[in-house]
Amino acid sequence: MSETKVPLVDHLFRHQYGKMLAALTRIFGPSKLEIIEDAVQDTFIKAMMTWREGIPPNPEGWLMTAAKNRAIDLLRKLSAEEKRALKIDSGTTAIALGEVFLESEIEDAQLRMIFMACHPSLNPRDQIAFALKTISGFSSKEIASALLLKDETIKKRLVRARKSIASSDLEFKIPQGADLPSRLNRVLEVLYLIFNEGFHSGKKEILVRKDLCGEAMRLCQMLLKNSFTETPKTHALFGLMCFHAARMEGKLNEENEIIDLKNQDRSKWFGPLVIIGNQAMIKAVESGEYSTYHYEAAIAAEHLKAKTFEETDWSQIHNYYQQLYELQPTEFNLLNIAFVKMQLGKLEESKAILESFHPKDLEQRAYLYHGAFAEYHLLKNEKSKALNCLDEALKLVKNEAEKRYLEEKRESISIS
Repeated sequence: MSETKVPLVDHLFRHQYGKMLAALTRIFGPSKLEIIEDAVQDTFIKAMMTWREGIPPNPEGWLMTAAKNRAIDLLRKLSAEEKRALKIDSGTTAIALGEVFLESEIEDAQLRMIFMACHPSLNPRDQIAFALKTISGFSSKEIASALLLKDETIKKRLVRARKSIASSDLEFKIPQGADLPSRLNRVLEVLYLIFNEGFHSGKKEILVRKDLCGEAMRLCQMLLKNSFTETPKTHALFGLMCFHAARMEGKLNEENEIIDLKNQDRSKWFGPLVIIGNQAMIKAVESGEYSTYHYEAAIAAEHLKAKTFEETDWSQIHNYYQQLYELQPTEFNLLNIAFVKMQLGKLEESKAILESFHPKDLEQRAYLYHGAFAEYHLLKNEKSKALNCLDEALKLVKNEAEKRYLEEKRESISIS
């Protein structure tokens, strides 16, 4: 196969894997997930072999037809007893096999897959890995890289998730009624974590992983298309994602070096995404009930409004962070409040907040604590103390771009 064909298959695998898996799971049920995954893998292997002579005009359609034919093959191999038990439901009515592969039914199946991946019977640590695998087509190596874990650890989590699904006899459906709010909350949490991992990647060489951000946004949009899952909180999360994604091009320079918010070229911020985010937030605030996503989006919007760093309305941002902290009293939010107080000139209040918790409370991002204290000491013109804090931060930081940023900041203090 030519070099151009291999990337195409990789691209299609990423974008079609989840659709094919969801459609087949709709037919055979979650208990057959391992067989279904093998069938999808077989379909892509067949594609690589068949396309050696040329890529078909509609490769996506080819793959879906192949998946449908594979489903028929699997149905033939099922015992008579299994065939009698097999049902394909769409709401309250059974649908024909062919209809499962219609675009609207595939979207419905993917939505069901999202809820299954985030089911409370699954270990929370397994949910993100399982969601990235089954919905988004990420390989175990890619997931391990994204989550800063070993490939073997991810494989174990995926196996554990499959076993849990099989033993729990889960229904492949979108929850309704009283179950929906709590189940949807967990789905939104998982999408938030996926986006965050892309926007602040833990991967050593890459600060931003656009594929993770894009996938989280795609799945969030899928939720917004369904009347049961289109809620103010879902709109707020999508708005937040849009606002952060709008600033993505300004975060790094051509050498993959971090540009801090103060020095970013704001002309690189992507206006159309800001507009989409604003539209999402108009719908998000209609109910008058605000979530953590509402306040995080409001903070992100304030940064986008400011024409320069100096024109940022830090008082408003401080108010939003205070309200966010009431809903979500985390050390990470305390760190942000401390930083905002520095911008407002309230240095001693900022110091008191930083001293109220331990850097270890921030886990993998403990280096940010020392970076914040370095900023405090710089504002106090205590350069030697600032250098000591940056040294502590450099001991803990893993990402290469963030490490270079801290090193350059340290160098600028040394020569000033």
